Amino acid sequence: MKMRRLTALLMVVGLIVSACGGTATATFDLVSATEAHELIADPPDGLVVLDVRTPDEFAGPHLSDAVNIDFYDTYFSSRLDLLDKDTPYLVYCRSGNRSSSTIEIMKDLGFTEVYELDGGIVKWAEAGLPIEQ
Repeated sequence: MKMRRLTALLMVVGLIVSACGGTATATFDLVSATEAHELIADPPDGLVVLDVRTPDEFAGPHLSDAVNIDFYDTYFSSRLDLLDKDTPYLVYCRSGNRSSSTIEIMKDLGFTEVYELDGGIVKWAEAGLPIEQ
């Protein structure tokens, strides 16, 4: 009898815990240059465009209103960790290698909505989309 009560109690507690926990889903999408342009044109609230190239690269052509955090900076992960995890981000680099690695770091840090520009600024420029100098 005691065993049955204990089992029932544990089941109820388990149901309560799982119901309270919810199922938060994170969004990590690889988007084309055209899709990224549309995302910027009609952004989710608070969208931050994050350029993970070096400051020298960023001083050249870059996306409008982009924020630069250097992938090669010793404290890169720490700098990312300071960002709001619930803000949506569009991440890009030159060709996609650094942004791809950045996405993995952001997943590990608990970010919830991140878009990666497939092919980086190279593909953006090839698509003839606007670039700031």
